[in-house]
Amino acid sequence: MQADKNKINRLLKTARGQIDGILKMIEEDRYCVDISNQLMATQAILKRANQEIIRAHMKCCVKDAMEQGNAEEKIEELIGLMDKIAKN
Repeated sequence: MQADKNKINRLLKTARGQIDGILKMIEEDRYCVDISNQLMATQAILKRANQEIIRAHMKCCVKDAMEQGNAEEKIEELIGLMDKIAKN
């Protein structure tokens, strides 16, 4: 993985902390809309982490494959990822 590991770790640890907070909110029977807002905030952080990883993949792995003349597999991987992202 060529992404900034410190940045990815920070984002994922933040998301983990938010999930722990959401679990506590559920245990405390907090207001549904408040829980939903926290879930959406967590999803946004996970989305940012994924974007960073995909961006680094494109800048490194895909670029290297293109330079070596075998980019087709990497392009297909990206198409598969975009299909999954579009479904979410």
